[in-house]
Amino acid sequence: MRPVLMTATVPEADRNSVWERGVRQWLAPLRVGFPPGSASCHGTLWAGDLAYVRVLSVQADPVRLGRTASLTASAPAARLALALQVSGTAGLRQDGRGAVLQPGELALLDLRRPFFLEQHRRFRMHLVRVPCAALGAAQGRVERVTGRALRTDGGIAALLEPLLLGLAQQDAPTPARVADRLAGNVADLLASLVDEQTREPGAGPADARRQLSALVRRYIDAHLRDPELSPAGIADAHGISLRYLHLLFEGEETTVRRLIRRRRVEECARELARRQGVVPTISAVARGWGFRNATHFSRSFREVFGMSPREWRAAGGQPAALVARSTDA
Repeated sequence: MRPVLMTATVPEADRNSVWERGVRQWLAPLRVGFPPGSASCHGTLWAGDLAYVRVLSVQADPVRLGRTASLTASAPAARLALALQVSGTAGLRQDGRGAVLQPGELALLDLRRPFFLEQHRRFRMHLVRVPCAALGAAQGRVERVTGRALRTDGGIAALLEPLLLGLAQQDAPTPARVADRLAGNVADLLASLVDEQTREPGAGPADARRQLSALVRRYIDAHLRDPELSPAGIADAHGISLRYLHLLFEGEETTVRRLIRRRRVEECARELARRQGVVPTISAVARGWGFRNATHFSRSFREVFGMSPREWRAAGGQPAALVARSTDA
């Protein structure tokens, strides 16, 4: 990463305003506050992009960052930021929860909604900023993870901590193919973190029907790229009748075929958002996720997201309603 802002090179009287502009430019539109009597902020901001993921590292005096309701309305951002507190402590509030971040702890910030992050003393923090669409279905559960301090001594968080530390220490330019792969690893791990953190605590074993339904869903996800994937093949793979397979999903307001189609569309949307402006083509992405017919893919995509695949990629992976709100703002 390279330093993109060093207040040591700025006249002391201008440091606070320059720091605020830099944070807003590189992370998101935010309100930046400083402790009473603080004449100037001493800080350095490093930044680098890996395809669609932005990596940031901040070392600075105490500061308070706020993404307010007015900012989310006037400057919407369909992104998430995963933060690693390296030194110092910080108070965090989002979605009705609050926590104190200690060194070595992670926090997930949803830039679509208001939050407040206050660093109590001089600090160092690493962040990765990821498009919400890159998390696929997991982005719908992010609200249950925000406003919490996540320990890094086990689970997916234990894998993310060294990854963030390593990314923050990268000095040499990363080849485009490697950067795209690293961005995918970050997005996949972040989605896995959300999945892990949103499991119901203390839940006992599900009944046989729920267990089988979960197995079928995992099987579908694992075979989405296979254009031959079908309800009959899924039933055979699990040793059940086709009729019983359909019964499993009767209470879930979907059918097996609709679930396969929707999951394929979601994965295509996720890849298109990741690879904005980068090959492969839209038709290649569709084929890669099991769609044989371009017209069928476009129609299915519009049914799920309310826009064509081309419009989705041009909008950076934002749903139609959000794009309309952003345009009207």
